[in-house]
Order: sequence, then structure tokens, then C-alpha cells
Amino acid sequence: MASRIFFSVSLVLTIALFSSFAEAKDHLVGGTSDAWKVPSSQSDSLNKWAEKQRFQIGDNLVWKYDNKQDSVLQVTREAYLSCNTSSPVAEYKDGQTKVELKKPGPYYFISGTQANCEKGEKVIVVVMSARSRRSGAASPAFAPSPSPNSEAETPAVAPTSGASGAKGSAVMVVVGVLAGFLMM
Repeated sequence: MASRIFFSVSLVLTIALFSSFAEAKDHLVGGTSDAWKVPSSQSDSLNKWAEKQRFQIGDNLVWKYDNKQDSVLQVTREAYLSCNTSSPVAEYKDGQTKVELKKPGPYYFISGTQANCEKGEKVIVVVMSARSRRSGAASPAFAPSPSPNSEAETPAVAPTSGASGAKGSAVMVVVGVLAGFLMM
């Protein structure tokens, strides 16, 4: 009997561990391989895309661009607002940039070409905290990015969507059924 309980608990922990790793994903910035460019109009098209995404710790941002024409700079909020390319937090020039989102809060990215940034080639990405990821609460489909002119340095944490909660609930139902079967 004790060995079945130990097995059941081990199974639950293993499934929980693997399901948390499976949630990390790559986000192609702008949604298409040619999105990292000066927008056709003076709009926040990249920020509109970012507002519709659910960025989690461990996810990756992926840029595809011509590295002879452009680059990606991770910058501070102040550098983002002024399109200051002189002191980036990180600089990427490979044309196939992949950045892991390691902590919650806002990330600021601009084009390495100052004129492109001034024409709107920039994006703010907001990463939710780790505890939000495991919440089963229903919420809106996306967490809005902060306004570029917002005084808040770190936005409020948005809860995860109902879909994520449903996925977690489904895993727990399967685990419960398996545990019940093993107890027989």
C-alpha cells in the first residue's frame, strides 16, 4: 500500500515538473519573419502585437532580420523613450536573435539604427511573474503592455488565462484518475 502511495506521489510530481517545462515557448517578434522593420505608418504595431501575447518566464523572443541592415538592442525604459542607442543593456546583430525572458516585468527593445527606432521600430514586452503562471483564475485573453509614456517601471502582474488554468486542471484530473486506479 505504501509503495502505491509513493508511486502515485512520484507520478504527480513528475507530471507537474514536465508540464511546467513544456509551457515555455518561442515568440516570433511581430508574429512574422519580416516584422522587425520600420512600420508602414507611425503606429505602435509591434506593441499592439506584444499586448496580445502572454509572455512567461522561460519563454524566448525571436527576431529575424537582415543583419547587414539592422540589429536589436535591449535597453532601459529611458533609452526606449528617447531611442538612445549608445548604451544598450544587450546588443544583438546576428539576424536570428533569440532572447530568453528570465524575469518578470517589462523588457524594452529598439532597433540598433536610431532613425529606425524613431520611426517606430521598437517594442515593449511584459513578462508575467512565475506565480501567475500556475493560477487557474480566468482573466482577459492578454495582459496589456505599459504605455511607453507610463511612469510605472513595473506593471501589475496579470493572472493567466482561463485556457492555461483548464490545461492545468486537465493534468490534475488525469493524475487523479491514475492515482485512483493505482490505489485499487
